[in-house]
Amino acid sequence: MTNIEDEALLYQVASMYYEQNRTQEQIGEELHFTRWKVGRLLAEARQAGIVRIEVVHPKARVRALEERLREVFGLRDAVVVTADRTDDEEGLRARVAEAGADYLARLKPSVLGVSWGRTMDLLAASLHSGWAKDVHVVQINGGLSRSRTPTSAQDMASRIAHSAQGTLSVLPVPSIVEQEATRRLLEGDSAVADVLTQAAAADTVLFSPGGVGADSVLVSSGYLTADDLGKLAEAGAVGDVAGRFIDARGAIVDRSLDDRTLGLPLEHLRHSAVSVAVVSGSAKHAVCAAVVSSGLCNTLVTDHHTASHLLNPQPSDEL
Repeated sequence: MTNIEDEALLYQVASMYYEQNRTQEQIGEELHFTRWKVGRLLAEARQAGIVRIEVVHPKARVRALEERLREVFGLRDAVVVTADRTDDEEGLRARVAEAGADYLARLKPSVLGVSWGRTMDLLAASLHSGWAKDVHVVQINGGLSRSRTPTSAQDMASRIAHSAQGTLSVLPVPSIVEQEATRRLLEGDSAVADVLTQAAAADTVLFSPGGVGADSVLVSSGYLTADDLGKLAEAGAVGDVAGRFIDARGAIVDRSLDDRTLGLPLEHLRHSAVSVAVVSGSAKHAVCAAVVSSGLCNTLVTDHHTASHLLNPQPSDEL
């Protein structure tokens, strides 16, 4: 057998074992080898450099990228976690959400404003009981569902408050209403106005921007349709922050839609003492760039792929 044939066999066995998740017994049966020979071939594949095994601590951080993000974007802080080779989008989201929970526990805020969504759900689930004490949690945007599928907005905020032995103020309104007059009427209600006042006074704001894909929680919650998102994307939207759709420069895309959106205005995020964005995945690269470059956050928790994209955008991504 030639060296080329040897390498081809080593690659075949390694691919079956590491990529196709076949057992050594299954590989042996298919190739008519003993399990012991399969094990020896796998060892040879590693020695030949065909297989490279990398051990990554689940909470490992990339300090060089963190420093570059702080320097380039003027951030007060950045947390960049490594993505495991086996991570899919959901696995990556969970890894970043856990890093966000760890970071929040170190901050120990007094009044914490929170948005809602899938990443925020995972972050809340990652917080250990007693991560802080006497934290007052306030919702910064409405979260009542307009579909038969309820949102987790209030439950998520409640879990964060409960785990911090704190208190909670919910915003008992939808994120988007049908008429601007309805929004004005709701904001004029003392119960709603009081929560928005508390949100504006929060010393720390925590949110996860959403993309413009069909899996947006604003679609599943009945606020918008997939067609609505498509039109927003055509108008230049790259995603939403607390229900408000922004373009690549962080500006509101559709003023009439924004006038029907209930929650903290984006300028409050720009002036917050600590504004933390928790972002992961390629679908959110564009909205993450908009959030960071426009000052909507001063602290970023993300994965190393997203961090690298921010620091080295493709020509088509540049403003």
